[in-house]
Amino acid sequence: MVQILLVDDESYVTESLAATIPWETLGIERVHQAASALAAVDVLEAYDIDILVTDIRMPGMTGLELIVEVNERWPHIRCLLLTGYADFEYAKKAIQLKAFDYILKPVDDEEFMKCVSAAIDSLKEEWEAFDKVHQLQYSRRTDFGVLRTHLMHDLVLGRHLSIQVIEDKLSQYEIMLRTGQRASMLLIQLGKHFSDMDYHSISLIEYAIGNIAEEVFAPDFYVWHCKAPHDCLIVLIEENWNLISDRSMDEQNHILRATIDNFRKNVSNYLKGEIYVTVTGWFMFPQELPKVYQSAIRSLYWNQQEETDTLLFIEEQPEHSYNSAKLLEGLYVHPTLTHLLESRQWEEAEAKINRVFGKIEEAGYTREHLYELFITVTSAFMYTAHKQGRFITQMDQTGFDPLHAQQMVQSFSNLKEWIFLMMNKLKSEWSESEQSAKSYVVKQVQELISQDKGQELSVKTIADQVYLHPVYLSKIYKAETGEGLGDYIIRMRMERALYLLKYSNKKIYEITTELGYQNPQYFSKMFKKHYGMTPHEFRDQ
Repeated sequence: MVQILLVDDESYVTESLAATIPWETLGIERVHQAASALAAVDVLEAYDIDILVTDIRMPGMTGLELIVEVNERWPHIRCLLLTGYADFEYAKKAIQLKAFDYILKPVDDEEFMKCVSAAIDSLKEEWEAFDKVHQLQYSRRTDFGVLRTHLMHDLVLGRHLSIQVIEDKLSQYEIMLRTGQRASMLLIQLGKHFSDMDYHSISLIEYAIGNIAEEVFAPDFYVWHCKAPHDCLIVLIEENWNLISDRSMDEQNHILRATIDNFRKNVSNYLKGEIYVTVTGWFMFPQELPKVYQSAIRSLYWNQQEETDTLLFIEEQPEHSYNSAKLLEGLYVHPTLTHLLESRQWEEAEAKINRVFGKIEEAGYTREHLYELFITVTSAFMYTAHKQGRFITQMDQTGFDPLHAQQMVQSFSNLKEWIFLMMNKLKSEWSESEQSAKSYVVKQVQELISQDKGQELSVKTIADQVYLHPVYLSKIYKAETGEGLGDYIIRMRMERALYLLKYSNKKIYEITTELGYQNPQYFSKMFKKHYGMTPHEFRDQ
């Protein structure tokens, strides 16, 4: 909601406006009043004002001087001039100061409301533009590879996105797959030959495997590859829409199998190592992607544990009792574990997992139950970590390695202990990441202020340098330090003024100008507010 400040040395003017204008209808939450510009500054320092309506001619500090001060310290505020002087020079000066509008006394309520409504609309447009700019800045700070990976993770981990949003992102990231088409998935795990490589070398190998997939599967299929949320590669393939109309399903399956064989041979020849490949059946993209991914991950882990063939077609395997029936149904009822973690309902999430463990312990469980529990819970963990801009493996590398996962699901107690350990890490990481980001911004701001002499210093100029909106920056700074950013700037200026008064021979009006103040009277008021005496009294003592 919007807050407005009315300023006029003739108090009956502001009182009349405050009493007669239907403020709530305009969307204004609170109306403040001040009888002078200096009193208005005190209100501005105490409240988050959005619109300022001020008279021009007032004793001490004029409305135009007040607007200068507001433009410097609170650049987001919309300023309206209210005066009985229909003089072109005032109007011209108001335009130069970027006042939002100019209203003559006596005030016509309808005209006044139109001006205020226009100012509110302008604020809302700026807020919307601010959100769009930040979204664009985020998109440009990351490359296509990262964006494609994030989108894939969102989809396989079950994040709900509208078809239109998915199609827009596929287009923006230049991914050839289409929604509503048949797709298949390959999950790829590196073999023992690659196990001694460091992280950088593994990344290069995975990148090379993705490029080989793109080359081998073209032109019959479109390919989207990236690192999967669990520790493996994911290659999503979709039939070339221009070719499938002339082929039967048997022909398409034959081409797919031959292409997969060719892909594995190329990886072996060029990279000199073995890979485990798990291949799903055809499914509708993206609707069935999360369910297929979970099934493929379980099969990949199971295949590695049993040390069967390095190529596994899920549809050809004998049925394992993966379905949880009623033992694990508590994982899937609303609110889901993902929802509880995302909304930081940690106690509810712990209670949900405890209920599931209690039920399977009481009724009896198999290794397949533990596999499903592990895959489902880790998927929720990964999704939550990605919302913080982190990969879960940064918190726990070993727990998401297939070999360690196989050992973990052998033991009910080990799995339960590890899940709650990871939940505590997530909780801690979430809290620390929010705090760390805000602390870094505060540190940046204070360094900028300490390096500046004051002439060009304002909330807006600082906000521009840290790439944040002035309003948002002010809120972060106050929440972190307990002191308004404008107040901190003033305090630093006052400390600078104290130093100059004490250790230099500069005249007070020279110090006033150096510190960026236009009005010596206002500077004197601020100095006295901080130190209990005027600059003259301080220098004379």
